[in-house]
Amino acid sequence: MKKVVFRVSILFALLIIGTLYPSASVAQVTDFGGGLGVAAYSGEIVRRLDQGRMGIQGTLFGRRNFDNVWSLRAGLSFGRISAADSITQIDPAAVFRNAYFKGNIFEFSAVMEYHFLDYTHPQSRFRYSPYGFFGLGYAYYSGSGRSFENDPEQGDYSTGTPVIPFGIGVKYRLTNKWTLAAELGFRATFSDLFDKLDGTLATIPRFPDPNNPNQITGINKGNYSDKDWYYFFGLTISYSFNTIKCYTY
Repeated sequence: MKKVVFRVSILFALLIIGTLYPSASVAQVTDFGGGLGVAAYSGEIVRRLDQGRMGIQGTLFGRRNFDNVWSLRAGLSFGRISAADSITQIDPAAVFRNAYFKGNIFEFSAVMEYHFLDYTHPQSRFRYSPYGFFGLGYAYYSGSGRSFENDPEQGDYSTGTPVIPFGIGVKYRLTNKWTLAAELGFRATFSDLFDKLDGTLATIPRFPDPNNPNQITGINKGNYSDKDWYYFFGLTISYSFNTIKCYTY
């Protein structure tokens, strides 16, 4: 009797597995990889993505592919960003302010990837797929800079913040094991201190009034209503170590 129950249990388990994995074709399960690219910033000194002020960026990651559509990726990334009022010159006040910064970002993040095409199936007519991603992470920034000319606190500083990474990319399956990808990622931060210009700081009198040399006017703080952003763009390559059955839709 026990043998019958055991066999029925095994048969029932195999039936469930067969329902969950209806296809016998193969897809990658676990990927490991890395990549190189460029990093950029936007905030009080640079109001939008500045292609002329990009630094090097690199990443190492591991990926778990749940099926042909969804993947979970966790990774460590490094990026170098910088900006200066003397170069960007948004307005006359920024020129007088003459702030600058440069430093390094160290990020840990986990994101879900959604693939629009089934490019992993051996019989698929697609070897590529556009994808989007969204997740959570934490970034630590360490750099040097100043908030204004003759800033008494000019020098090294650091800050840490949660980040929301999201973006788009495209993957191309080179072989059954190797995958090449190009990706543009946006990072929304909860910090306004990457550029050393925080909107919560006290107003700093900065600019002399030409009609009254003894009167100093103007402010030197950042915009309290928004936070700093940074961006990664690069190429990655990954290698798959094992396989599972693919889903058929």
